[in-house]
Amino acid sequence: MPSLLGIDSGLTVTKAVIFDVDGTPLAVARRRVTQFMPKARHVERDMNELWTQTADAIAEAIKLSDRPASDIQAIAATAHGDGIYLLDKAKQPLGRAMLSLDSRAGSVVEQWLKSPLADEALRLTGQLPHVSAPSALLAWIKANEPERYAQIGHILSCKDWLRFCLTGVVGTDRTEASTSFTNVSTQNYAPDALALFGLPELLDALPQISRSDDVVGHVTEAVARRTGLAEGTPVVAGLHDVTASALGAGGYGEGVVAVIAGTYSINETLSSEPRVDRRWFCRNAIAPGQWNNMSISPASSANYEWFLDKLCASDIASVEAAGQSIHALLAPEIEAAFNRPSSALFHPYLFGSPYGAEASASFFGLGGWHDRGDMLRAVLEGIAFNHKIHVDALSDGFSFDQARLAGGVSRNPLVVQMFADVLGMPVTATETDEAAAWGAALCAGAGVDIYATPESDPRDVAKIATTYHPDPRRSDEYRLRYNLFKDIAEAMTPLWPRIGNLAVPRSQD
Repeated sequence: MPSLLGIDSGLTVTKAVIFDVDGTPLAVARRRVTQFMPKARHVERDMNELWTQTADAIAEAIKLSDRPASDIQAIAATAHGDGIYLLDKAKQPLGRAMLSLDSRAGSVVEQWLKSPLADEALRLTGQLPHVSAPSALLAWIKANEPERYAQIGHILSCKDWLRFCLTGVVGTDRTEASTSFTNVSTQNYAPDALALFGLPELLDALPQISRSDDVVGHVTEAVARRTGLAEGTPVVAGLHDVTASALGAGGYGEGVVAVIAGTYSINETLSSEPRVDRRWFCRNAIAPGQWNNMSISPASSANYEWFLDKLCASDIASVEAAGQSIHALLAPEIEAAFNRPSSALFHPYLFGSPYGAEASASFFGLGGWHDRGDMLRAVLEGIAFNHKIHVDALSDGFSFDQARLAGGVSRNPLVVQMFADVLGMPVTATETDEAAAWGAALCAGAGVDIYATPESDPRDVAKIATTYHPDPRRSDEYRLRYNLFKDIAEAMTPLWPRIGNLAVPRSQD
């Protein structure tokens, strides 16, 4: 029976998901990948550990599927975008990867944004530089680690590294290539972009671009022995997880905004012409002649996960020991909090924000009568408010009247309804637990002609989708809370740098 393998590597977990060609998940295996934070704003991972953990997940998924590996017709990977995974000229990892949560290049970007370079970058590449962009991180390495910079042989993204591990072939796809160095009009690499960022010597280090559904290599003998995959299984180029999530959730198209509440606040819509603005990235879509317009910040469900990890650790240990879920334990507390008035607000800026890298997370309006449920409600509302900032920006440039929500929070009907009330438009959630992996699998299937295109989803999406409509009264209430949320953020803007300076070590002299 033919099947497809989609690999989805996020910022903390890497997953292997085997799907039947009708879209049914057959097996899912997960492995955690260590995040290193050796200094403030440095967020890294070991590239070899990522591959080892992914290979173990693949082996487990094959075993769990109870099908021979030879049934897998094709493989594709998707993963967090931006950040950088470097190889030296011998194609060996060149230090740890820098993740998309890394903001060490904040001072570099700050200088760029205050100079004419910002407008030139927007005009040429379709986006302003930001702290986790390859352009900014490479400029930081050039200034701070010149010996490492001189050894750069290949500049990859996360999913490109996994593709290289599977096949031994270096390359990238259209969606990932456009993170820093492509011309927004031609959709191809622009040497002028490298020169603009002071990186002209890296032109030959940029990987060859393929379509997301192009077969670019095959599983090697060594990988087959390591994972149990069949040697020679086709591997396609894969795609950025932002695009993969929208594709897998059925929200990839014009006239709809895809809202992915993952580690990042992802909000995107397709267009058939490039349209640039400081508030969104205009990047390559899967097909030539289409653009994916993304308004994003690293400020979504990672905040909820942080709250659970840091403040609910003992509860997590207890429920997991009993074979239960922390989400099921907390659901009554959260529901009760949504059903009573609350002054608690939370700005979800633990890892970044639309207000710049210096913003930080904060609770406002807490009183001694508030409990954990009130705080979790505030965290979830803050996540939705941050998405609204981006959706409102996109609505100024593009026409859409509905949203598709994906990400872990989309499994909770209460939260999906809250998103509809906050956004003030219908929000549809599909029963797609592994949307990004399924988006990758659709590209894999298209690459070997199982599907006509990556958009040819074989599922009857309407049957697995539920649409939530905004309640007018709650939308009015959320409009007041949202406006206050923004007013507080604006008031905090001059104070955030001063708060950040408290973490800077004082001179000893």
